[in-house]
Amino acid sequence: MSAPNRASLPPLKPAALRFADIGASLSSGWRQFSAMPGLSMAYAALFVVLGAILFVVLESLSLSPISLSFAGGFMLVGPTLLAGFFALSDRLRAQQKPVAADIWKGFRQMPRGGWVVSFVCALLFLIWITDASTLYGFMVGREPTQLAQLLQADAALQRFVFFSSIAGAVLAFILFAVSAFSIPLIYDRRADLVLGVVASVRAVFSRFGVIMTWACLLATVTITSAIILPLLLVTLPVMAYASRELYFRVYPPA
Repeated sequence: MSAPNRASLPPLKPAALRFADIGASLSSGWRQFSAMPGLSMAYAALFVVLGAILFVVLESLSLSPISLSFAGGFMLVGPTLLAGFFALSDRLRAQQKPVAADIWKGFRQMPRGGWVVSFVCALLFLIWITDASTLYGFMVGREPTQLAQLLQADAALQRFVFFSSIAGAVLAFILFAVSAFSIPLIYDRRADLVLGVVASVRAVFSRFGVIMTWACLLATVTITSAIILPLLLVTLPVMAYASRELYFRVYPPA
């Protein structure tokens, strides 16, 4: 799909945001999930299955600590999944019945700029996993570690988890600032790539306290659900729908 003409785009200024908007967005996300639980969970199940396969492979290779890095790295690739949930949410907002074909329609509707941001997300994810693997090699070594040993982590494993978490948090913050609002703005053709990224960063820093509270909540729910995979069937769609609601509160439609 072609990108919008920048000259025709209205200026974007983030609206005032309160902590109560987070609760309202979560409530909206839950209501939307409750209106179409089967379809929402079926879409989320694709990523649960992929995550389960990945964790089984890492466990069989005795590399369970790296699975924690993959769980944290899920925050980096999360934005690439949103188009499908956006389409379902918009269908419901239009008081129409969402169907499975709407998920694919959402990805087809995403302009080129959105795919560029998604590519950056995937690239940062690969960088993150490479760095985590390198850090694991230096701090833990090649000694096999399975999940049972990980739960009784020694000092080396604890240091690895600590320092890899710091590195991941830095990457996650950068990516969140760039993609949190640029993806929905580009998807709705309210901005092109450059304007969308600028508007996203502006919103994050101008409403820093509220939005970072949302980011920490999103990270906690996502990482916990990526570790306890069945939770992702519910939390992934709920947080995706809630993210769209929060976006509408930051950048209300004209």
